[in-house]
Amino acid sequence: MRRPLQSPALINAFYDSLRPEQRDTAQAMHKAILAAAPHLRPEVKWGNLCFMNDGDNVMAIVLHKMHAHLQVFNGVMLVGEFPELDGAGKGMRHIKVRYRQPVNEQLVRELTLACLQAWGASQMRSGPRWG
Repeated sequence: MRRPLQSPALINAFYDSLRPEQRDTAQAMHKAILAAAPHLRPEVKWGNLCFMNDGDNVMAIVLHKMHAHLQVFNGVMLVGEFPELDGAGKGMRHIKVRYRQPVNEQLVRELTLACLQAWGASQMRSGPRWG
């Protein structure tokens, strides 16, 4: 079943609900992600701003009281290339950005591109083998 596209008004309402320092950080990360991959579709899921690629979650901006996380859903595949990634578990990793600190937009862009490259490689491996 296809999901309807989320309207820009819903994304704007998400940003309107944030404190100013949260909004500034989230918008800087959002801008850097879309600069690297303009085809990613932002959606509000689980109270966070997720970025979708062909219906799959690839990244999310998760806001906490004192900092924001840029979560990379396949981050475990990128730890060797990006030692800045934190976290434990099967797949997801994140970078932490403190509010009122500049966002490393170059890191966000590079992470976005690497995430999509790894995502594409894993899609090819898990695709149909016969046919």
